[in-house]
Amino acid sequence: MIRLTELKLPLDHAEAALPSLIAHTLGIASTGIQTFHVHKRSFDARKAELLQVYIVDVALADASQEPALLTKHAANPHIQPAPDMAYYPVGQAPAGLALRPVVIGFGPCGIFAALLLAQMGFKPIVLERGKTVRQRTRDTWGLWRKNTLNPESNVQFGEGGAGTFSDGKLYSQIKDPRHLGRKVMQEFVKAGAPPEILYVARPHIGTFKLVKVVENIRAQIVALGGEIRFEQRVTDVLIEDGPDGKHLRGLTVLDQASGETHELRADQVIMALGHSSRDTFAMLHARGVHIEAKPFSIGFRVEHPQGIIDRALGQTCRASAAGRG
Repeated sequence: MIRLTELKLPLDHAEAALPSLIAHTLGIASTGIQTFHVHKRSFDARKAELLQVYIVDVALADASQEPALLTKHAANPHIQPAPDMAYYPVGQAPAGLALRPVVIGFGPCGIFAALLLAQMGFKPIVLERGKTVRQRTRDTWGLWRKNTLNPESNVQFGEGGAGTFSDGKLYSQIKDPRHLGRKVMQEFVKAGAPPEILYVARPHIGTFKLVKVVENIRAQIVALGGEIRFEQRVTDVLIEDGPDGKHLRGLTVLDQASGETHELRADQVIMALGHSSRDTFAMLHARGVHIEAKPFSIGFRVEHPQGIIDRALGQTCRASAAGRG
């Protein structure tokens, strides 16, 4: 397939305009296009005329012509081979796996760690200190409406993580050369998210839709042999000395519903803690587990009245016209 970038059309363009522009850009007849799909759609509002900007992947009717066409346009940075965005599992669970891997936390990181482990046949155990997403939603609204805080079931703790109540925004500035984010988006759509998150520039699922999406992903994990245990807080890590250093032997887990503590044997653990489990971070530090601060960036948002934006755009257009004159 061939990827075309920076295809610009007016905001109200006809449906046929995009395939026509694709054919014109490639220098082929419209009949030479077998299929195309929009990889990304964004907007260019830098000038008075608002434009839609597309990135599309194109399959030719005669696939054997693709190398020659790419060679013809080799100097054009906006005509390139489409990248392979498929996800390839990194492994498969061995037969007779002695101990199942454990995932601590069921926010975004924990959800997808558990999902991928389940898809590879590892049947993970997930420990989440909070409640299911619907129970957690009730507790969170209880804080917002009645000022009643449940310390273990709130905006920070519980199924879905903190992002559950932030409209499910899915965009970031992180470079993704391996297209791993595509796998995430596809799993969201598979679980009931709007299909347009696969191509809109700044996608979001929406808080109320996200609750059902999270439940559906949990159901997939369970169907593949995984297990999610709610209201289970990890209070300690059990570390033992071995011939080649220290090894994780297991976890101490508090069942917050019953108040009982038990040990869970484990030698492979993913700690998807989020940023609010200060007690867990303190415990890990006390046990000598290496912890490294992650760099972060801080931004701010400036809002202007629409009238100011309109006047600025008008001045820009007039200055541009005067320059052309």
